[in-house]
Amino acid sequence: MVAIIDYGAGNLSSVKKALDYLGAESEITQDRDKILSASHVILPGVGSFGDAMNSMQERGLVETVKEAALSGKPFLGICLGLQLLFEESDESPDVKGLGLLKGRIVTIPKDNGLKVPHMGWNSVELKQRNGIFDGIDDESYFYFVHSYYLKDADVDVVAGVTHYGVEIQCAVQKGNLSATQFHPEKSSKAGLKLLENFLKEEC
Repeated sequence: MVAIIDYGAGNLSSVKKALDYLGAESEITQDRDKILSASHVILPGVGSFGDAMNSMQERGLVETVKEAALSGKPFLGICLGLQLLFEESDESPDVKGLGLLKGRIVTIPKDNGLKVPHMGWNSVELKQRNGIFDGIDDESYFYFVHSYYLKDADVDVVAGVTHYGVEIQCAVQKGNLSATQFHPEKSSKAGLKLLENFLKEEC
């Protein structure tokens, strides 16, 4: 069973619909026991870094999420769910993230003539061709909606980059832990393939 973590903000229904389409059993939940007993865990996210972390704190989910991510079971962060894995964000300077990975979440520059938030399809240059990207073509297109992005992550965890005025580290993989800045559940064939790869992963 796939646990889709519900902390009060996120693209929950679209993620579940994509998993339903792939024939995967899943449940939207904030129950600690269900999250920790699930075979796979997804941390989705839409909204602000600070609000999300505060919401997780209020629901007593911070330690549960950390425990699930460190358990060895396949764990996928989506959009804000990627950013929350890091220590902090320019969006909410006084709020600490989960701190599971090292890197900076910074603002997309607004002086490059491009619209912010970044919304739309961008090709992704793959730095890793295994795990969630197994069998996916380099420079495949994925759907993005965001104003902040990952920068200066450890090179060995960066699985994909895209460009929108600046280079954006848009996917990471480290052991059982993976995350994407883009929305695989909204990214057509390539996105479904990524989710299918995630579902095939084992502890």
